[in-house]
Amino acid sequence: MSASAVYVLDLKGKVLICRNYRGDVDMSEVEHFMPILMEKEEEGMLSPILAHGGVRFMWIKHNNLYLVATSKKNACVSLVFSFLYKVVQVFSEYFKELEEESIRDNFVIIYELLDELMDFGYPQTTDSKILQEYITQEGHKLETGAPRPPATVTNAVSWRSEGIKYRKNEVFLDVIESVNLLVSANGNVLRSEIVGSIKMRVFLSGMPELRLGLNDKVLFDNTGRGKSKSVELEDVKFHQCVRLSRFENDRTISFIPPDGEFELMSYRLNTHVKPLIWIESVIEKHSHSRIEYMVKAKSQFKRRSTANNVEIHIPVPNDADSPKFKTTVGSVKWVPENSEIVWSIKSFPGGKEYLMRAHFGLPSVEAEDKEGKPPISVKFEIPYFTTSGIQVRYLKIIEKSGYQALPWVRYITQNGAWCSWTPPSHLLDYQLRTQ
Repeated sequence: MSASAVYVLDLKGKVLICRNYRGDVDMSEVEHFMPILMEKEEEGMLSPILAHGGVRFMWIKHNNLYLVATSKKNACVSLVFSFLYKVVQVFSEYFKELEEESIRDNFVIIYELLDELMDFGYPQTTDSKILQEYITQEGHKLETGAPRPPATVTNAVSWRSEGIKYRKNEVFLDVIESVNLLVSANGNVLRSEIVGSIKMRVFLSGMPELRLGLNDKVLFDNTGRGKSKSVELEDVKFHQCVRLSRFENDRTISFIPPDGEFELMSYRLNTHVKPLIWIESVIEKHSHSRIEYMVKAKSQFKRRSTANNVEIHIPVPNDADSPKFKTTVGSVKWVPENSEIVWSIKSFPGGKEYLMRAHFGLPSVEAEDKEGKPPISVKFEIPYFTTSGIQVRYLKIIEKSGYQALPWVRYITQNGAWCSWTPPSHLLDYQLRTQ
Protein backbone atom coordinates (compact mmCIF):
# COMPACT_ATOMS: atom_id res chain seq x y z
CA MET A 1 0.00 0.00 0.00
CA SER A 2 1.28 3.47 -0.86
CA ALA A 3 -0.12 7.02 -0.54
CA SER A 4 -3.80 7.95 -0.52
CA ALA A 5 -3.23 11.63 -1.33
CA VAL A 6 -0.36 14.10 -1.84
CA TYR A 7 -0.41 17.75 -0.74
CA VAL A 8 1.89 20.74 -1.18
CA LEU A 9 1.51 23.21 1.71
CA ASP A 10 2.99 26.62 2.47
CA LEU A 11 4.75 27.39 5.76
CA LYS A 12 1.43 28.20 7.44
CA GLY A 13 -0.08 24.87 6.47
CA LYS A 14 -2.32 26.25 3.72
CA VAL A 15 -2.90 23.83 0.86
CA LEU A 16 -1.40 25.16 -2.39
CA ILE A 17 -2.16 22.09 -4.49
CA CYS A 18 -3.21 18.50 -3.82
CA ARG A 19 -4.14 15.27 -5.57
CA ASN A 20 -6.45 12.55 -4.24
CA TYR A 21 -5.35 9.17 -5.58
CA ARG A 22 -7.44 6.60 -3.69
CA GLY A 23 -10.40 8.44 -2.17
CA ASP A 24 -10.18 6.59 1.15
CA VAL A 25 -8.96 9.59 3.21
CA ASP A 26 -10.98 12.76 3.75
CA MET A 27 -9.04 15.56 2.03
CA SER A 28 -9.77 17.89 4.97
CA GLU A 29 -7.66 15.68 7.26
CA VAL A 30 -4.60 17.70 6.23
CA GLU A 31 -5.94 20.58 8.36
CA HIS A 32 -4.70 18.66 11.41
CA PHE A 33 -1.15 18.36 10.05
CA MET A 34 0.24 21.79 10.94
CA PRO A 35 -1.14 21.92 14.54
CA ILE A 36 0.29 18.46 15.23
CA LEU A 37 3.64 19.41 13.68
CA MET A 38 3.91 22.59 15.80
CA GLU A 39 2.92 20.71 18.95
CA LYS A 40 5.52 17.97 18.38
CA GLU A 41 8.16 20.58 17.54
CA GLU A 42 7.54 22.41 20.83
CA GLU A 43 7.81 19.11 22.72
CA GLY A 44 11.04 18.23 20.92
CA MET A 45 9.44 15.05 19.56
CA LEU A 46 9.16 15.94 15.89
CA SER A 47 9.29 12.95 13.52
CA PRO A 48 8.85 12.48 9.75
CA ILE A 49 5.61 10.55 10.39
CA LEU A 50 2.73 12.20 12.27
CA ALA A 51 -0.68 10.76 13.10
CA HIS A 52 -4.22 11.98 13.70
CA GLY A 53 -6.81 9.33 14.40
CA GLY A 54 -6.26 6.62 11.83
CA VAL A 55 -4.51 8.87 9.32
CA ARG A 56 -0.74 8.99 8.95
CA PHE A 57 1.05 12.06 7.59
CA MET A 58 4.42 11.37 5.92
CA TRP A 59 6.12 14.68 5.17
CA ILE A 60 9.29 16.43 4.03
CA LYS A 61 10.21 20.12 3.93
CA HIS A 62 11.80 21.85 0.94
CA ASN A 63 12.52 25.59 1.03
CA ASN A 64 9.24 27.24 2.08
CA LEU A 65 7.07 24.22 1.26
CA TYR A 66 5.83 21.08 2.98
CA LEU A 67 5.17 17.99 0.84
CA VAL A 68 2.76 15.68 2.66
CA ALA A 69 1.44 12.22 1.78
CA THR A 70 -1.45 10.65 3.71
CA SER A 71 -2.44 7.04 4.24
CA LYS A 72 -4.96 5.14 6.38
CA LYS A 73 -3.57 1.65 5.88
CA ASN A 74 -0.13 0.09 6.24
CA ALA A 75 2.09 1.91 3.77
CA CYS A 76 5.63 1.24 2.56
CA VAL A 77 7.11 4.32 4.22
CA SER A 78 10.45 4.16 2.41
CA LEU A 79 8.60 4.07 -0.93
CA VAL A 80 6.49 7.10 0.02
CA PHE A 81 9.49 9.17 1.13
CA SER A 82 11.44 8.19 -1.99
CA PHE A 83 8.47 9.35 -4.04
CA LEU A 84 8.23 12.71 -2.23
CA TYR A 85 11.92 13.40 -2.83
CA LYS A 86 11.45 12.38 -6.47
CA VAL A 87 8.59 14.88 -6.74
CA VAL A 88 10.96 17.59 -5.48
CA GLN A 89 13.57 16.56 -8.05
CA VAL A 90 11.10 16.54 -10.96
CA PHE A 91 9.52 19.88 -9.99
CA SER A 92 12.98 21.43 -9.58
CA GLU A 93 14.01 20.32 -13.06
CA TYR A 94 10.83 21.83 -14.50
CA PHE A 95 10.80 25.12 -12.56
CA LYS A 96 14.51 25.50 -11.59
CA GLU A 97 13.62 26.78 -8.11
CA LEU A 98 10.90 24.90 -6.21
CA GLU A 99 9.18 27.30 -3.86
CA GLU A 100 5.71 28.70 -3.16
CA GLU A 101 5.78 31.17 -6.05
CA SER A 102 6.72 28.51 -8.63
CA ILE A 103 3.84 26.33 -7.39
CA ARG A 104 1.33 29.17 -7.78
CA ASP A 105 2.62 30.01 -11.27
CA ASN A 106 2.39 26.45 -12.62
CA PHE A 107 -0.83 24.87 -11.35
CA VAL A 108 -1.80 23.29 -14.68
CA ILE A 109 1.57 21.65 -15.31
CA ILE A 110 1.82 20.45 -11.70
CA TYR A 111 -1.57 18.74 -11.90
CA GLU A 112 -0.45 17.01 -15.11
CA LEU A 113 2.78 15.92 -13.44
CA LEU A 114 0.99 14.59 -10.36
CA ASP A 115 -1.28 12.54 -12.62
CA GLU A 116 1.71 10.96 -14.37
CA LEU A 117 3.96 10.56 -11.32
CA MET A 118 1.49 8.42 -9.37
CA ASP A 119 -1.47 6.21 -10.23
CA PHE A 120 -3.92 4.97 -7.57
CA GLY A 121 -1.31 5.69 -4.90
CA TYR A 122 1.60 3.91 -6.57
CA PRO A 123 4.57 5.66 -8.23
CA GLN A 124 4.56 5.37 -12.02
CA THR A 125 6.64 7.51 -14.41
CA THR A 126 9.16 9.42 -12.29
CA ASP A 127 11.90 9.99 -14.87
CA SER A 128 11.93 13.73 -15.64
CA LYS A 129 13.46 13.21 -19.09
CA ILE A 130 10.55 10.99 -20.10
CA LEU A 131 7.99 13.37 -18.57
CA GLN A 132 9.46 16.33 -20.44
CA GLU A 133 8.72 14.59 -23.74
CA TYR A 134 4.98 15.12 -23.37
CA ILE A 135 4.46 17.54 -20.46
CA THR A 136 6.00 20.85 -21.50
CA GLN A 137 6.11 24.35 -20.07
CA GLU A 138 3.89 25.55 -22.93
CA GLY A 139 1.17 23.00 -22.15
CA HIS A 140 -0.77 20.87 -24.63
CA LYS A 141 -2.16 22.12 -27.91
CA LEU A 142 -5.60 20.99 -29.07
CA GLU A 143 -5.28 17.86 -31.22
CA THR A 144 -7.88 15.82 -33.07
CA GLY A 145 -8.12 12.11 -32.56
CA ALA A 146 -7.17 10.05 -29.57
CA PRO A 147 -3.78 11.06 -28.12
CA ARG A 148 -1.13 8.37 -28.03
CA PRO A 149 1.25 8.09 -25.08
CA PRO A 150 4.96 8.46 -25.85
CA ALA A 151 6.65 5.18 -26.67
CA THR A 152 8.98 5.56 -23.70
CA VAL A 153 6.05 5.20 -21.30
CA THR A 154 4.92 1.87 -22.74
CA ASN A 155 8.34 0.48 -23.72
CA ALA A 156 10.12 -2.13 -21.64
CA VAL A 157 13.02 0.36 -21.59
CA SER A 158 11.14 3.35 -20.19
CA TRP A 159 14.29 5.31 -19.31
CA ARG A 160 15.51 5.69 -22.91
CA SER A 161 13.77 7.15 -25.96
CA GLU A 162 13.88 5.56 -29.40
CA GLY A 163 15.39 7.25 -32.42
CA ILE A 164 18.31 8.96 -30.64
CA LYS A 165 21.08 9.91 -33.07
CA TYR A 166 24.57 11.37 -32.61
CA ARG A 167 27.17 12.20 -35.23
CA LYS A 168 29.89 11.12 -32.80
CA ASN A 169 29.15 8.22 -30.46
CA GLU A 170 30.95 8.47 -27.12
CA VAL A 171 30.70 7.18 -23.54
CA PHE A 172 32.39 8.88 -20.57
CA LEU A 173 32.75 6.87 -17.36
CA ASP A 174 33.98 8.35 -14.06
CA VAL A 175 34.98 6.22 -11.07
CA ILE A 176 34.79 8.58 -8.06
CA GLU A 177 35.86 7.53 -4.56
CA SER A 178 35.76 9.29 -1.18
CA VAL A 179 37.74 8.05 1.82
CA ASN A 180 36.24 8.17 5.34
CA LEU A 181 38.55 7.69 8.33
CA LEU A 182 38.44 7.87 12.12
CA VAL A 183 41.91 8.28 13.65
CA SER A 184 42.75 8.10 17.36
CA ALA A 185 44.94 10.56 19.28
CA ASN A 186 48.02 8.37 18.83
CA GLY A 187 47.57 8.14 15.07
CA ASN A 188 45.92 4.71 14.81
CA VAL A 189 43.14 4.28 12.25
CA LEU A 190 40.09 3.10 14.22
CA ARG A 191 37.65 2.92 11.32
CA SER A 192 38.01 3.39 7.60
CA GLU A 193 35.82 2.94 4.56
CA ILE A 194 35.73 3.88 0.91
CA VAL A 195 32.51 5.17 -0.63
CA GLY A 196 32.50 5.05 -4.41
CA SER A 197 30.26 5.68 -7.38
CA ILE A 198 30.43 5.13 -11.12
CA LYS A 199 28.90 7.99 -13.10
CA MET A 200 28.37 7.99 -16.84
CA ARG A 201 27.67 10.43 -19.66
CA VAL A 202 26.26 8.57 -22.63
CA PHE A 203 26.04 10.01 -26.15
CA LEU A 204 25.12 6.95 -28.22
CA SER A 205 22.74 6.49 -31.13
CA GLY A 206 19.95 3.93 -31.20
CA MET A 207 19.29 1.43 -28.43
CA PRO A 208 22.77 0.16 -27.46
CA GLU A 209 23.59 -2.49 -24.88
CA LEU A 210 26.64 -1.86 -22.68
CA ARG A 211 28.60 -4.44 -20.73
CA LEU A 212 30.93 -3.30 -17.98
CA GLY A 213 33.54 -5.51 -16.35
CA LEU A 214 35.29 -4.68 -13.06
CA ASN A 215 38.01 -6.45 -11.08
CA ASP A 216 35.30 -7.82 -8.78
CA LYS A 217 36.64 -10.27 -6.17
CA VAL A 218 33.58 -12.54 -6.36
CA LEU A 219 33.97 -12.83 -10.14
CA PHE A 220 37.70 -13.49 -9.93
CA ASP A 221 37.20 -16.18 -7.26
CA ASN A 222 34.49 -17.88 -9.33
CA THR A 223 36.66 -17.94 -12.46
CA GLY A 224 39.79 -19.20 -10.71
CA ARG A 225 41.64 -15.87 -10.73
CA GLY A 226 41.58 -15.37 -6.95
CA LYS A 227 45.25 -14.34 -6.89
CA SER A 228 44.69 -11.45 -9.30
CA LYS A 229 44.25 -7.94 -7.94
CA SER A 230 40.58 -7.51 -7.10
CA VAL A 231 38.23 -5.63 -4.79
CA GLU A 232 35.30 -6.86 -2.70
CA LEU A 233 32.37 -4.52 -3.22
CA GLU A 234 29.72 -4.05 -0.51
CA ASP A 235 26.33 -2.30 -0.41
CA VAL A 236 26.19 -2.15 -4.20
CA LYS A 237 23.28 -0.11 -5.58
CA PHE A 238 22.48 -0.03 -9.30
CA HIS A 239 20.52 2.25 -11.60
CA GLN A 240 17.24 0.69 -12.73
CA CYS A 241 18.69 0.04 -16.19
CA VAL A 242 21.05 -2.71 -14.93
CA ARG A 243 19.94 -6.31 -15.44
CA LEU A 244 20.16 -7.58 -11.87
CA SER A 245 19.58 -11.23 -12.80
CA ARG A 246 22.61 -11.13 -15.12
CA PHE A 247 24.75 -9.56 -12.40
CA GLU A 248 23.68 -12.17 -9.83
CA ASN A 249 24.42 -14.95 -12.29
CA ASP A 250 27.87 -14.05 -13.64
CA ARG A 251 28.69 -10.60 -12.11
CA THR A 252 28.43 -8.91 -15.51
CA ILE A 253 27.01 -5.39 -15.41
CA SER A 254 24.80 -5.37 -18.51
CA PHE A 255 22.43 -2.50 -19.31
CA ILE A 256 20.76 -0.27 -21.88
CA PRO A 257 21.76 3.19 -20.62
CA PRO A 258 19.66 6.35 -20.36
CA ASP A 259 20.69 9.16 -22.66
CA GLY A 260 22.96 11.75 -21.06
CA GLU A 261 24.29 11.82 -17.51
CA PHE A 262 23.35 9.36 -14.74
CA GLU A 263 24.83 7.35 -11.86
CA LEU A 264 25.25 3.72 -12.88
CA MET A 265 26.11 2.34 -9.45
CA SER A 266 27.41 3.13 -5.98
CA TYR A 267 29.37 0.90 -3.59
CA ARG A 268 31.22 0.79 -0.30
CA LEU A 269 34.33 -1.01 0.93
CA ASN A 270 35.29 -1.57 4.56
CA THR A 271 39.05 -1.76 4.35
CA HIS A 272 42.14 -0.44 6.11
CA VAL A 273 43.20 2.84 4.53
CA LYS A 274 46.04 5.08 5.60
CA PRO A 275 45.45 8.85 5.50
CA LEU A 276 46.23 10.21 2.03
CA ILE A 277 47.18 13.64 3.40
CA TRP A 278 48.37 13.59 7.00
CA ILE A 279 48.16 16.82 8.99
CA GLU A 280 49.94 17.67 12.23
CA SER A 281 49.42 21.01 13.95
CA VAL A 282 51.19 22.41 16.99
CA ILE A 283 50.05 25.59 18.74
CA GLU A 284 51.77 27.76 21.29
CA LYS A 285 50.05 30.43 23.36
CA HIS A 286 52.11 33.16 24.97
CA SER A 287 50.36 34.65 28.02
CA HIS A 288 47.24 35.42 25.97
CA SER A 289 49.19 38.06 24.04
CA ARG A 290 49.91 36.05 20.91
CA ILE A 291 49.43 32.60 19.43
CA GLU A 292 51.60 30.65 16.99
CA TYR A 293 50.70 27.72 14.73
CA MET A 294 52.96 25.22 13.03
CA VAL A 295 51.11 23.02 10.52
CA LYS A 296 52.77 20.15 8.69
CA ALA A 297 51.08 18.47 5.71
CA LYS A 298 52.40 15.20 4.30
CA SER A 299 51.10 13.32 1.26
CA GLN A 300 51.04 9.55 1.76
CA PHE A 301 50.24 8.32 -1.74
CA LYS A 302 52.46 7.28 -4.65
CA ARG A 303 54.83 9.84 -6.17
CA ARG A 304 53.32 9.48 -9.63
CA SER A 305 50.00 10.86 -8.35
CA THR A 306 49.24 14.49 -7.47
CA ALA A 307 46.52 16.04 -5.31
CA ASN A 308 45.02 19.14 -6.90
CA ASN A 309 43.47 22.24 -5.33
CA VAL A 310 44.32 21.27 -1.76
CA GLU A 311 42.79 23.54 0.88
CA ILE A 312 43.66 23.23 4.57
CA HIS A 313 41.27 25.20 6.80
CA ILE A 314 42.78 25.97 10.23
CA PRO A 315 40.52 27.49 12.93
CA VAL A 316 41.89 30.45 14.93
CA PRO A 317 40.50 32.38 17.94
CA ASN A 318 37.66 34.81 17.21
CA ASP A 319 39.64 37.76 18.60
CA ALA A 320 42.89 36.99 16.75
CA ASP A 321 44.42 39.81 14.67
CA SER A 322 47.66 41.01 13.06
CA PRO A 323 48.34 37.78 11.12
CA LYS A 324 51.78 36.85 9.81
CA PHE A 325 52.39 33.78 7.63
CA LYS A 326 55.33 31.81 6.33
CA THR A 327 55.02 28.70 4.16
CA THR A 328 57.25 26.47 2.08
CA VAL A 329 54.64 26.17 -0.68
CA GLY A 330 51.30 27.65 -1.68
CA SER A 331 49.55 30.67 -0.21
CA VAL A 332 47.85 31.46 3.12
CA LYS A 333 44.80 33.67 3.57
CA TRP A 334 43.12 34.87 6.77
CA VAL A 335 39.30 34.67 6.70
CA PRO A 336 38.22 36.60 9.82
CA GLU A 337 34.48 36.15 9.19
CA ASN A 338 34.98 32.37 9.54
CA SER A 339 37.69 32.64 12.25
CA GLU A 340 40.09 30.57 10.17
CA ILE A 341 43.11 30.64 7.92
CA VAL A 342 43.14 28.81 4.59
CA TRP A 343 46.35 27.26 3.32
CA SER A 344 45.97 26.65 -0.43
CA ILE A 345 48.27 24.33 -2.37
CA LYS A 346 47.43 24.09 -6.06
CA SER A 347 49.50 20.96 -6.70
CA PHE A 348 50.58 18.50 -3.96
CA PRO A 349 52.66 15.59 -5.37
CA GLY A 350 52.84 12.25 -3.60
CA GLY A 351 55.60 11.66 -1.05
CA LYS A 352 56.02 15.36 -0.27
CA GLU A 353 55.94 17.24 3.04
CA TYR A 354 55.27 20.96 3.48
CA LEU A 355 55.29 23.32 6.45
CA MET A 356 53.32 26.46 7.28
CA ARG A 357 53.77 28.83 10.23
CA ALA A 358 51.24 31.43 11.38
CA HIS A 359 51.46 34.11 14.06
CA PHE A 360 48.50 36.05 15.52
CA GLY A 361 48.10 38.70 18.18
CA LEU A 362 45.49 38.23 20.93
CA PRO A 363 44.32 41.69 22.06
CA SER A 364 41.77 40.41 24.60
CA VAL A 365 42.27 38.03 27.49
CA GLU A 366 39.84 35.10 27.30
CA ALA A 367 39.43 31.97 29.38
CA GLU A 368 41.00 28.81 27.98
CA ASP A 369 38.57 26.83 25.85
CA LYS A 370 37.89 23.72 27.89
CA GLU A 371 35.68 22.09 25.27
CA GLY A 372 38.57 21.56 22.88
CA LYS A 373 39.49 23.23 19.63
CA PRO A 374 37.57 22.93 16.35
CA PRO A 375 39.01 20.45 13.84
CA ILE A 376 41.10 21.33 10.86
CA SER A 377 39.33 20.55 7.56
CA VAL A 378 41.04 19.54 4.33
CA LYS A 379 39.75 19.47 0.75
CA PHE A 380 41.50 17.86 -2.21
CA GLU A 381 41.10 15.83 -5.38
CA ILE A 382 43.47 13.24 -6.84
CA PRO A 383 42.85 12.42 -10.54
CA TYR A 384 43.78 9.10 -12.18
CA PHE A 385 43.85 7.41 -8.77
CA THR A 386 41.58 5.13 -6.73
CA THR A 387 42.26 4.15 -3.14
CA SER A 388 40.47 0.81 -3.44
CA GLY A 389 42.30 -0.28 -6.57
CA ILE A 390 39.05 -0.81 -8.49
CA GLN A 391 39.62 -1.04 -12.24
CA VAL A 392 37.44 -1.06 -15.32
CA ARG A 393 38.54 -4.20 -17.18
CA TYR A 394 36.36 -3.58 -20.21
CA LEU A 395 33.41 -1.54 -21.48
CA LYS A 396 31.73 -3.13 -24.49
CA ILE A 397 29.20 -1.25 -26.62
CA ILE A 398 26.85 -3.41 -28.70
CA GLU A 399 24.36 -1.87 -31.15
CA LYS A 400 22.62 -3.58 -34.07
CA SER A 401 23.87 -1.02 -36.61
CA GLY A 402 27.44 -1.92 -35.63
CA TYR A 403 28.81 1.62 -35.31
CA GLN A 404 32.13 2.32 -33.58
CA ALA A 405 31.96 4.20 -30.27
CA LEU A 406 34.69 5.74 -28.12
CA PRO A 407 34.67 4.83 -24.40
CA TRP A 408 36.55 7.13 -21.99
CA VAL A 409 37.36 6.12 -18.40
CA ARG A 410 38.54 8.46 -15.63
CA TYR A 411 39.44 7.77 -11.97
CA ILE A 412 39.11 10.38 -9.19
CA THR A 413 39.74 10.21 -5.44
CA GLN A 414 38.50 13.05 -3.24
CA ASN A 415 38.24 13.89 0.43
CA GLY A 416 35.58 12.20 2.53
CA ALA A 417 34.76 12.38 6.26
CA TRP A 418 38.01 12.08 8.22
CA CYS A 419 38.35 12.71 11.97
CA SER A 420 41.62 12.60 13.87
CA TRP A 421 41.47 13.45 17.55
CA THR A 422 44.71 14.63 19.12
CA PRO A 423 45.74 15.97 22.55
CA PRO A 424 44.57 19.63 22.64
CA SER A 425 47.69 20.70 24.50
CA HIS A 426 49.91 19.66 21.62
CA LEU A 427 48.04 19.04 18.38
CA LEU A 428 44.96 20.65 16.88
CA ASP A 429 42.02 18.38 16.02
CA TYR A 430 42.03 17.23 12.41
CA GLN A 431 39.12 16.40 10.17
CA LEU A 432 38.65 15.81 6.48
CA ARG A 433 35.21 16.66 5.20
CA THR A 434 33.46 15.99 1.92
CA GLN A 435 33.21 18.95 -0.39
